[in-house]
Amino acid sequence: MIDANNKNSSNLLLYLILIGIVAGGLCGWFFGPKMHVVDWIGEIFLNALKMMVIPLVLSSLIVGIAGLGDITKVGKTGVITLAYFLTTTAISVVIGLVVVNLMQPGEGVEMTVEAADESLKQASGITDLFVSFVTPNLVQAMVNMDILPLIIFSLVFGGVLTTLGERGRQVIGFFDVLNEAVMKMVHLILYMAPVGIFALIASKLGAAGGGDQFVAELMKIGKFAFTVILGLLVHGLVMLPLILVGVTRRNPWRYFKNAMQALTTAFSTASSSATLPVTIECAEQYNRVSRRASLFVLPIGATVNMDGTALYESVAAIFIAQMLGIELTLMQQIIIFLTASLAAIGAAGIPEAGLVTMVMVLQSVGLPTEGIGMVTAIDWFLDRFRTAVNVWGDSIGCAVVDELETKYVEGG
Repeated sequence: MIDANNKNSSNLLLYLILIGIVAGGLCGWFFGPKMHVVDWIGEIFLNALKMMVIPLVLSSLIVGIAGLGDITKVGKTGVITLAYFLTTTAISVVIGLVVVNLMQPGEGVEMTVEAADESLKQASGITDLFVSFVTPNLVQAMVNMDILPLIIFSLVFGGVLTTLGERGRQVIGFFDVLNEAVMKMVHLILYMAPVGIFALIASKLGAAGGGDQFVAELMKIGKFAFTVILGLLVHGLVMLPLILVGVTRRNPWRYFKNAMQALTTAFSTASSSATLPVTIECAEQYNRVSRRASLFVLPIGATVNMDGTALYESVAAIFIAQMLGIELTLMQQIIIFLTASLAAIGAAGIPEAGLVTMVMVLQSVGLPTEGIGMVTAIDWFLDRFRTAVNVWGDSIGCAVVDELETKYVEGG
């Protein structure tokens, strides 16, 4: 049972975070570039959350995989998790393609081609995605925040520990305590969340030139922004809750309210990886998902389950084609569907990572990567919406896997 005092303090923190978001938006809007002065506060908060990611991923996955016990259960739970991720990602891309074809946001928009950032052009191909699953240097992967190889290592390492008897259980116990200690540290970091989130929002909007400059950019491609947000709302408020109700019979509104702290953190940081500690806390403490399911599903989901990013990339690709007056065939749109789904898996859980993987989507159908220049001005804004949907999809995913695991894996 959740302690009433903890629940009340959590509600107070959520209200303070919401005040921080609103205050940050207003200050960034009216004071513009002057709000750069608080940028360092937001950076400290974001870095503090990111500091927790590596120890959390390692400890949570090792404990999560060990908690599944029998290796056959691990396989079944893994299949259920992967099936959920692939299904929701595919649904999000289909929604994106349907909405962008209906709305036609690129028609009548004059494309001012700018050279794409060189760092964006370094995007990898599909084969490079699979190569990135394994790293020759774990320490280097940690330094670079390359989460995929750490996930693979942790899953295998946790599985091997279960075969070593008492000695293995001692090591698992160490990682269990490490996981609890990291979560305690997350609680401490969250006390600075209202101020940190205020600084992140205010400085980011200020860097965009304040309210006037933001509105000017939005007027240019406002229909594109509306199309992306509409697609995200359909996926996040209709499809994902339907899956939650259909599989778990949970009340989606109550589940959403209990996950609000994670969603507001995702919106303000634009990083599903940085939000991971908060997502785990909300799932376990407030939505009462089993610790075993949350520690297994959420760290993987924060890296490979990017529903919002996949939807955004499919909409952006069609938008760029429409601006250029290029009529994409059904086969080309199917290629966008496939590459957007796969590219989202390879997108890092960091701010604006979707821009990098979008190169892969554009190149798959021969569209110019320079088209990315048309969306970069407001990408920071849309990034917050798609990150919130990414985290919402992960949160629902651990409840779905928890329910199906209990029904089909433990039930035999």
